[in-house]
Amino acid sequence: MSGERNDVSDWWTTSIIDMVPGQIRMRGRPIEELIGQVTFPQMIWLMTRGDLPSDAEAKLLECALVAAVDHGPQAPSIAVARMAVTCGLGLNGAMASAVNLLDDVHGGAGEQAVELYHWIADAVDGGTPLDTAAGEMIDTWQRERSRFIPGFGHRFHKPEDPRAPRLLGLVD
Repeated sequence: MSGERNDVSDWWTTSIIDMVPGQIRMRGRPIEELIGQVTFPQMIWLMTRGDLPSDAEAKLLECALVAAVDHGPQAPSIAVARMAVTCGLGLNGAMASAVNLLDDVHGGAGEQAVELYHWIADAVDGGTPLDTAAGEMIDTWQRERSRFIPGFGHRFHKPEDPRAPRLLGLVD
C-alpha cells in the first residue's frame, strides 16, 4: 500500500511548490525567505514564470493588475456576481457564477492575444521579419478567427481605453 501512496504522491509533485511537514518551497525558494521580501506581483511572476522579475517587470505587472481591477457593472461577470448577491447567493456562489461567464467572448482576450503573439513568434523564428510576421499573422487571425484583434481596444471605452496610454507609456 505504501508503494501506491508514493506513486500518487509523486503524481502531485511539481516544480512550482514543494511542501512537506515544516517546510514550504515555492519554485525552490523557502517561503520564509519570500515573506516580507517580495511583493504580491513578484510572487505571481515567480509562481507563473519560475523566476523573480526584474524591477521594471515587477512594476509593469503591478500596474497591469491595478488597471485590471473592477471598472463597473458593464462587464458581464461583474454584473452576474452582483445580481447573484442581490438574489441572496453567498460569496462562493456569486464568485463561481462570475467565473463561469469567462470565455472567448468575455475575459478571453488575454489568452487569445498570447496565442496571436505565439503565431507571430513562430513566424519570426522561421525567418520572417517581425513587421512582416505581425502583419501576416494579424491578417490570418482576422480571416480565420475574428475581425477583432485580441488585446487591443475595449467594447465600452471608445475610441480609446483610458488605461491603455498610461500602460503603454510605462513600457517605453
